[in-house]
Amino acid sequence: MLAQPNEAPAFGSLAAVKENWEKRGVTPAPVPLDGHAIAFGPFRLLTAQRLLLEGDRPVRLGSRAFDILAALVERAGEVVGKEQLMARAWPQTFVEDANVKIQVSALRRALGDGQGGHRYIATVSGRGYNFVAPVRRSRYWPHQLHQSSRRRSTICPSPSPA
Repeated sequence: MLAQPNEAPAFGSLAAVKENWEKRGVTPAPVPLDGHAIAFGPFRLLTAQRLLLEGDRPVRLGSRAFDILAALVERAGEVVGKEQLMARAWPQTFVEDANVKIQVSALRRALGDGQGGHRYIATVSGRGYNFVAPVRRSRYWPHQLHQSSRRRSTICPSPSPA
C-alpha cells in the first residue's frame, strides 16, 4: 500500500519506503549540503547558516536538535542509529539515550510532525530514527540571509521588484 503524498508509509520494511520514494521520483541517497538548501515539505534546511526556514520564517531550534535534524536529512530514507546521532550532536561527550529522544521530540514539535498528515521522522524501534519525508535540493539566495551569529540567522527582506 502506497502512502499519500504527505504521509509516511507503514514501516513493515525499509525496502517499502525506498520503493515508495522511487515511484515518486525521489532519490533516498545522502544529499550533499554544499551551498544549497535541502527542502522538505514547507521547510528549507541551510546547514552552512545553521538555519531552518518554514517558508521564509526562521524556525527556532536548539543546536543539538539542529545537528540531529541535519544528520537525519543527510541520510534521508535510511535508519540513523542513536549512537550516530549522539556522536553528531554531542561529540566526545557521554550522554544517555534519553537525550536523543528529548531532542527528536523537540524536532517533531518544531516541524509539526504528525499534524495535518505530515510525517518527517519515524522511530525504528531498537535501531534509531529515519527521516521519511521526500527531500529535494533547492537554491537559496545568500544575499537574503543575514547571519547574526553562528547558531542563529535572521531573514532580511528582499528588495522590491522595480
